[in-house]
Amino acid sequence: MARKKPIPRSARKEINRGTLRSRGTDETKNLSIGLMDIDGAIMFYFNNVIKPVVQENDESVKVPIMYSNPERWNTIQKNGYLLDNKKQLILPLIVFKRTSIEKDDTMSVDKLDPKDPKLFYTFQKQYTKENRYDNFAVQQGLNKSRELYTVAVPDYVSVTYEFVVWTSYTEQMNKIIEKIIFSEGSYWGEDGKFKFRTTVDSYTDASEMSVNSERIIKTNFTVTLKGYLIPEEFNNVVTTQKHLTPKRILMGDDVSVSLTNLVGSSDSKDVKISVNQSGGGGTSALENPVSFIGGTGVSVGGGSLFDGRAAKTFTFNIGQEVATTSNVIFSSMQIGQNSFIISEREDGKAQVDKDWVVLGDIIAENYIVSSSVTHMTQSFSSGSTIFGDSIDDTHRVTGSMSVTGNLTVNGAATITTATITTPDQYLRKQFVKKAASISIPSTASFTSVTASAPTGMTATNEQDFVFFINGQYMEHDALTIKQAGSNFLLLVDTDSIGYSLEADDEIIAQGKFNS
Repeated sequence: MARKKPIPRSARKEINRGTLRSRGTDETKNLSIGLMDIDGAIMFYFNNVIKPVVQENDESVKVPIMYSNPERWNTIQKNGYLLDNKKQLILPLIVFKRTSIEKDDTMSVDKLDPKDPKLFYTFQKQYTKENRYDNFAVQQGLNKSRELYTVAVPDYVSVTYEFVVWTSYTEQMNKIIEKIIFSEGSYWGEDGKFKFRTTVDSYTDASEMSVNSERIIKTNFTVTLKGYLIPEEFNNVVTTQKHLTPKRILMGDDVSVSLTNLVGSSDSKDVKISVNQSGGGGTSALENPVSFIGGTGVSVGGGSLFDGRAAKTFTFNIGQEVATTSNVIFSSMQIGQNSFIISEREDGKAQVDKDWVVLGDIIAENYIVSSSVTHMTQSFSSGSTIFGDSIDDTHRVTGSMSVTGNLTVNGAATITTATITTPDQYLRKQFVKKAASISIPSTASFTSVTASAPTGMTATNEQDFVFFINGQYMEHDALTIKQAGSNFLLLVDTDSIGYSLEADDEIIAQGKFNS
């Protein structure tokens, strides 16, 4: 086989060998998560956590769980049940199938560039063999080496599954569904492996008959699972990388290098730098001394120049204490170049030269509105307001009051828009009406808008009317009324009253009809 031609030195990129990590003796496996892992997590959770069982002839029978392949699912959709090799119904049974996969595009990044990875997570292994002798040896300026792993962040997906449950009896179905409802919202999967958050949609129940005229109780529901994927096929590009932090870093003179390139991780903290000093014992001064100069209201004590020959203390003073417990005095205070100024008036009161918008509460012993204020539209333009905090408080209004909406007294809507604009709709007198039609066996219909009351008014009930059938009084305990569009319906409890309505019955009603 022909050998590859070496790359010319002029075309080679600079390589920092301090960042290279050999995985020749590394037994850590690359992390991969596939759709089979997600399907297996659901299967494991049902078999080992939910553990669906039913009681059959005083015995506990474990409910089998199957993943439905296309042929099996086609049979379920066609027949509504499954048969074994002997053409017998498989009961009880749980079957599920993956129906859709939707990718979460809110975290779209380039993870397939090994030269510039965009998204990864780094974690530290609690134990590493590199430190196995550190507790028995004398440390001389050494740090404990840490074992770090960088793993690609997966793609997040929403996977939808459709489940079908069959049992022989409703009581058996109730026990299974109760367990599934209680597990909804938790993380499904195996301890020590992958777990995924799940939600269950509404359940659909049905009772059916099989081809053998056998009764079947069936329930359908949908499970939405928040999963993540790292395909194994991309491990040659997105891989699990191992890093060991160094125990000691030695730097000589004239070295210019980034520390992050040396330690291999930005979260490494224990880096010690030792500098050998020699010279005339502090006889050399700084080439550019540091000068401290006081400004407006600030004075500097201890001199103004630091040349590095000896330690020196400088004290900055602004003329008064400004601690959190001090009383700081200013003639006026301006906040922001174009903002407001707080100053003291001649009468000793505080004055602000601009409008204030306060997001919190304003609490004052006295709240006085100036006589020059003609309205408070801006102050109470939106939101709710409360006046007073006790039942004995009295609030007086001089002038007219405009109320848009309902007027509520003692928690009840006393006056509403409907009761003000159309009060005559519910001022009903006593009228006598004959049923316009009868629906056998228990409903009589009157042409009237009566059973429903306007908003804020006391609802009408059957006690407001007296009903007679063929001249005989009808007991109220067996009657209810209902409004259906423009028809007033009388509903008769036939079991309670002892008879059913017939088409030629004459039902007369006297009561609070609207016309």
